[in-house]
Amino acid sequence: MIRVEFAKQTLRLRTYLLLGLMIVIPVIMTVALKVGGPPSDHRHGDFLNLVTDSGLDMPLAALGAMSGMFLLPLVVLVFAGGAIAEEASWGSLRYLLLRPVSRGRLLLSKLAVAAVLALVATLLITLSALAAGVIAFGWHPLVTLSSTTLPQNEALPRLVAATLYVAWSLSGIIAFGLMLSTMTDAALGAVSGGIGLTIVSEILDSIPALGGLRDVFPTHYWRAWEGLFSQPAVTGDIVHGALLQIPYVVLFLAAAWWWFHRKDIVS
Repeated sequence: MIRVEFAKQTLRLRTYLLLGLMIVIPVIMTVALKVGGPPSDHRHGDFLNLVTDSGLDMPLAALGAMSGMFLLPLVVLVFAGGAIAEEASWGSLRYLLLRPVSRGRLLLSKLAVAAVLALVATLLITLSALAAGVIAFGWHPLVTLSSTTLPQNEALPRLVAATLYVAWSLSGIIAFGLMLSTMTDAALGAVSGGIGLTIVSEILDSIPALGGLRDVFPTHYWRAWEGLFSQPAVTGDIVHGALLQIPYVVLFLAAAWWWFHRKDIVS
């Protein structure tokens, strides 16, 4: 079933367009930085100010910018939010369930495909930005936020780890989008709900008065991967951020399973 669902998604024009954006936007960012130089206002982004020193900094700038501007979350929510809702709106969901396949297996296959596409989208950002950055700014040691440098053989494994962490950090909102997808026949509503959760989490996380309560918001540790690129590497927040997603994933997927098994597909 996973193979069938994956083939169905990869043959859609929408998938090519969304994944194409993950390739094109880092290239556009690189060209803009090559022509115009890094932003003079340091508030615009951390690694954006360092990309002209090394092409290895470009993937970090792209990951930070595309997740911070909600573009990457939006793309993965389109895959997760439309998983069930689109089938329901097209009227094809009832025919899928006519096959000797349980609702649980169908939901699992939809989740697996959404997760793989989310990982692919994140990897494409890193690979595209790395290739464009090296071409534009050279294969130099990575410059960290503390103005130290990391040799290429140390920087690349950390870049892989940062990419995987960014992808895993999206797992909570992916599960939330899938849950909403089982509750509505409108994919746009499920996607909008996921983006709403992300925005609310970011807003609440920016309020210092909430204190330690901010640590439980799903987006609180989204930029913890930056600690990998300091000397020495800071991994405490990465561990907390990875563990934080687990209860959200379990809760939202359990709710999705419960609702989908009781959903009236015929009506």
